[in-house]
Amino acid sequence: MNKVESKNGVPIRLSNERWLHITEEHSELAGYYYEILEIISDPEAIYEGSAGELLATREIEPGKHLIVVYKELNKEDGFIITAFLTRKIKQLGRRFKLWPR
Repeated sequence: MNKVESKNGVPIRLSNERWLHITEEHSELAGYYYEILEIISDPEAIYEGSAGELLATREIEPGKHLIVVYKELNKEDGFIITAFLTRKIKQLGRRFKLWPR
């Protein structure tokens, strides 16, 4: 299990179970392990989810974005829920943008 610090200074963990879930559901992400961790600490933007989760995003190639969904439980613990690739970045614009403002 690896951890990375979010923009809020919260350690966010990526467990083996979550990594397996991500790669089983989105096999195209199998080579993106370190990028997923890096996006938590250095995203282009962070949006508010609908159930308390956060969505960190970064464009990884023109028109293609990697979205990492994670939760901060408190100031000492958080975890990655899932990650996926999308070209439909405009849909995130409907959500509240937390960072940068």
